Amino acid sequence: MFTRRPMAIGLAAMLFVACGTSSNAPQGRTSFDGTDGAILFGQACASCHGADLEGTADGPPFIDSIYRSGHHADAAFLLAVRRGVRSHHWGFGNMAPIEGLSDDQVAAIVEFVRERQRAAGIE
Repeated sequence: MFTRRPMAIGLAAMLFVACGTSSNAPQGRTSFDGTDGAILFGQACASCHGADLEGTADGPPFIDSIYRSGHHADAAFLLAVRRGVRSHHWGFGNMAPIEGLSDDQVAAIVEFVRERQRAAGIE
């Protein structure tokens, strides 16, 4: 599902920023069930990025042109989940890796985010 373009993916990962290591992050969770992107987002991402993808005090919004696919490729989400991300676009702090999500589950989350972005006019 994800293509391997090391330089582009590495750059996208450096540009991708998510929530810091807040107490609201799904820490300690070691597995997630199913492949429904909306449910998985709620379990793994919403505590920082908001159930409505509008962000919280702990993490940035995904309903923002910064996260459009042309600026942050889908693979950047996978890398962020696997490796975490250093903060640079926002002042929320670094994002820690999220353990327990499979590549297919991350892909389902990305598709959910992209659907919501398209609905908000972000392409």
